[in-house]
Amino acid sequence: MIENNEIPSTVKPYRLGLALSGGGARGFAHAGAIKALEEMELRPDVISGVSAGSVIGALYADGYTPDEIIDMFGRLSVSDLAEITVPRSSFFKIAKFRNFLKKVLRATNFEDLSIPLVITTTDLDNGRSVSFSSGPLLDVICASCSIPVLFSPVNIEGVHYVDGGVFRNFPVTPIRSSCDVIIGVNVNPLVAKEYKQSIIDIAERSYSFIFKSNSIIDSKLCDILIQTNEIIQYNIFDIDKLREIARYGYQDTKEVLLQKRESRSLEMIRERK
Repeated sequence: MIENNEIPSTVKPYRLGLALSGGGARGFAHAGAIKALEEMELRPDVISGVSAGSVIGALYADGYTPDEIIDMFGRLSVSDLAEITVPRSSFFKIAKFRNFLKKVLRATNFEDLSIPLVITTTDLDNGRSVSFSSGPLLDVICASCSIPVLFSPVNIEGVHYVDGGVFRNFPVTPIRSSCDVIIGVNVNPLVAKEYKQSIIDIAERSYSFIFKSNSIIDSKLCDILIQTNEIIQYNIFDIDKLREIARYGYQDTKEVLLQKRESRSLEMIRERK
């Protein structure tokens, strides 16, 4: 567990870091972005994820390809991952999502992953951002995805954790001091959209503003920043649109990387030690 949001290090151990933001179903744009990175021969040495970014990051670090991740979720619906419950501490149960992850994850602990992973959560009891990079993996992912009120907090060693996006929805800071170069993919662009006057839509819109506003500082810390405004049309539960969302992530990432290649920035990234 990393309590100060950073991996303490005087010597940067990683060349290329990849930061993946939260965003519910919009997070499937991360799978498309990673596919574009692979095609440009850019493989991260460490991944930092929050909420949806922690899910995609964990599965990729666990050896799944971007296409396999999309196909894996493409067979599911929202009801396969979340179950409505009588409101007490939340509107939905996270048990189905947890069981799904337990079934597909090959790794039990962070240390079992093929790529080092850092996952950011929010310590609800003490009001602070906490990142994990070691120990059991499953509950940390669930905690990082547990949007307050929509999902119940996850108890990890006696402490209640919720979505890391409450304090940091774009987890660049946790790995900034450990990487020469960071590519960040933010799937929560600062664009407003129309919404319905329903409990879920109002909650989503409110949290969206929080997540967007706390991402500004981290966005400035990226060496290469990838954002896609097109996916603002999708809400956090639009899992049935995941292939469209992934395509936007792929297209926008490829466009940015091609621009960087023309300016020889990619060659510089590959050469940096």
